[in-house]
Amino acid sequence: MREIYDIADPKVDAQTVNQLAEDFQDPWLPEEINRLGRTLWSWRTQISNWRKAKVTNAATEAANNLAKRVKRGAFGFTNFNNYRIRALLYAGKPNWTLLETLTPP
Repeated sequence: MREIYDIADPKVDAQTVNQLAEDFQDPWLPEEINRLGRTLWSWRTQISNWRKAKVTNAATEAANNLAKRVKRGAFGFTNFNNYRIRALLYAGKPNWTLLETLTPP
């Protein structure tokens, strides 16, 4: 599966993904493999488009994951400033001099 991303030619890449998706949907294969084939078939355009743009939504997903972790960790906080401080701490070392409104007491 990972070798798909090593293919340099977009046309060969698209053909490989299509063929792999079809092969994985053979009835004699286990249901899990069939499901993988259906997923590849559903996402074949997006997989091939990655070759052209080389862009993913990984940064967006990482920010979303961070926000969810902070929300879970801030359970019970009623003060929004404390919640913001917690978010900054999760994100890394904040520069407190630039964030004077968030300076802890």
